[in-house]
Amino acid sequence: MSRPIAVFPGTFDPITVGHVSIVERALPLFERIIIGMGVNNTKRTMFEQAQRLSWIRDAFGAHPQVEPVAFEGLTVELCKRMGAGFIIRGLRNSTDHGYERSIALMNRQLAGVETIFLPSAPEHAHISSTIVRELIANKADVSALVPMDLGERP
Repeated sequence: MSRPIAVFPGTFDPITVGHVSIVERALPLFERIIIGMGVNNTKRTMFEQAQRLSWIRDAFGAHPQVEPVAFEGLTVELCKRMGAGFIIRGLRNSTDHGYERSIALMNRQLAGVETIFLPSAPEHAHISSTIVRELIANKADVSALVPMDLGERP
C-alpha cells in the first residue's frame, strides 16, 4: 500500500527553519510532500517567486520526495491537481490553531481534503516569515532563522 500525498502551502517569503522542521517531521507520513508556494493577493512579498522557489529547492535538495510548486487559487484545487488528500499545517500557538482550524474545516467540506496539524518545535515557535522580513528590513542577522544565505539585502 502506498502512502498518501500531502501539500504544505504557504507564501514562504522567505522559507524559515520552522517551515523546514515541519516538512522534515512530516516526511515519514507521506510518499510525497508538495510545497505549494501560493500567490496570496492580500500579501505583498519581499522576495520574487523565482527566488523563493530556488530557496525551497535548496532547503529540500536532500529529499527527492519533496516537490516545490508555485500555484494560484485555492489550496484544495492544488491538492486535486496533485492527487493529494492531505494538507500539512504547522501551528506555533493557539492563535494559529483558531485560524487554521476554520480553514481546515472549509477545505474538508469543499474537497474532502484533511488537514494534519503539527505543532512547531519549541525552538521555532517564535519564528514567522513576517518577523524575518521585518528583521531583514532593519538589517538584522537572520542566519539562525532561515535555512539559506540571503545574500546582500538592500
